[in-house]
Amino acid sequence: MSQTSSLTAVAPEAPAASVPHSRRWWTLVTVALAQLMVVLDSTVVNIALPSAQQDLGFSNADRQWIVTAYSLAFGSLLLFGGRISDLIGRKRAFIIGLIGFAGASALGGAAGTFGMLVGARALQGAFGALLAPTALAVLTTTFTVPKERARAFGIFGAIAGAGGAVGLLLGGVLTQQFNWRWNLYINIPIAIIAIIGAALFVTSVQRTGPRPKLDVPGTVLVSAALFSLVYGFSNAESDGWASPLTWGYLAAAGVLLVAFVLWQRRATHPLLPLHIVLDRNRGASYSSILIAGSGMFGIFLFVTYYLQTTLKFTPIQTGLAFLPMIVMLVLAAQFSTNVFVPRFGPKVMVPIGMVIAASGMVYLTHLGVTANYAADILPGLMILGTGMGSIMPAAIQTATLGVDRHFAGVASALVNTSQQVGGSIGTALLNTLAATAATDYLASHLPPTPAVVSEAAVHSYATAYWWGAAFFAFGAVLSALLYRRRVRAVSPASAEAPTSAETPVVAAH
Repeated sequence: MSQTSSLTAVAPEAPAASVPHSRRWWTLVTVALAQLMVVLDSTVVNIALPSAQQDLGFSNADRQWIVTAYSLAFGSLLLFGGRISDLIGRKRAFIIGLIGFAGASALGGAAGTFGMLVGARALQGAFGALLAPTALAVLTTTFTVPKERARAFGIFGAIAGAGGAVGLLLGGVLTQQFNWRWNLYINIPIAIIAIIGAALFVTSVQRTGPRPKLDVPGTVLVSAALFSLVYGFSNAESDGWASPLTWGYLAAAGVLLVAFVLWQRRATHPLLPLHIVLDRNRGASYSSILIAGSGMFGIFLFVTYYLQTTLKFTPIQTGLAFLPMIVMLVLAAQFSTNVFVPRFGPKVMVPIGMVIAASGMVYLTHLGVTANYAADILPGLMILGTGMGSIMPAAIQTATLGVDRHFAGVASALVNTSQQVGGSIGTALLNTLAATAATDYLASHLPPTPAVVSEAAVHSYATAYWWGAAFFAFGAVLSALLYRRRVRAVSPASAEAPTSAETPVVAAH
């Protein structure tokens, strides 16, 4: 793979290296707040949907647009947002993203109509697409000392993996104790704290050399491709795989992605230099994040359904039920980045995490119409948390390692794109498979009494868990094959770049 030959580790930015130690960690707190806000917003509104629907009077068919509007804008504009942060400066982009996200949240919280709420959610997604890659790029260029970098990415990876579950917990508390609007208003104080932190602790890096131009054709092509991809899978979730609209958008996404790649090969200032993706370690990381995202979004969805509809948990109880998984994820992330990744590298840790997550999915397949939380549900969730805590920090850290700082934003955007697209794919596929399993079960267990309907629902969840386990098993094999064994890079930059054994080194083939 000749294009990877130039992918050597890049020397840290001088401004980042001069930042006092304490200031770097305050930067991490600021970035972590922004990341948590963006990630939890993909699930925090889900629990509030019934209350919002009752208040604003929209139909069941329209309900999906509260979620879809956010994911479409977020998913389709991520690479554009990442490149904008590279061009206008990360501190400026970060603060703009925070202000815009907070404003959109306020607009949504005050929404008096369905259209206003959908528009606010789309605006949240658009500003989130600027904020999320910028946050990761700030982290990438701030932490250059290998041991500190590992610790910082461990925290960031834990937040990226646990944000959805935190959203479910927070959404349950806010909806039950206040009202659905607070699921949006809560972003305002978080954003204000993060804006103050960004003004105080995030450094502005002086640009050297000529300012590159924005690749407008590439931006249009990839944004349209990602929009079509996310919309196609969202439509499959609502209208089914037989819908011509589903396949039309997915086919369009394929054509547009091919056109984007061809254009990037000849563009003078490419939006996404292809060598970033074609490096084996980064390719392995992006694919691992996509697969982990598809499995985790599915688990949040179906375990939430199971707890609330089958076991009759309240929204708060449902959120609390995920809390041990979050704790295990955070603990596993810290052990992984500080102990295991330095010793074994992502080639070992990511596949092991995938296997652990797959076993957690398999454990959940035994759940029945009645279950004891401590004995039947808790172990599976804790196993899943351990698996995700082993996958995400190592994959995210490797996905941005060694990228030229001028492209740190777009490389970071690919991390978020992988997770977002993975979530869309996983949700649509698992929903379809679960619905088919429920229909087949009802057809073979006539008449459809309430007891049979309950059994059919549980059977459909088990089917989703089995397929989720298959996703993770495939991810284990793929990541084991793709990640390179760690070797010491030999390059002009190697004297200045981190070469500790605890970070995977990008080397030429």
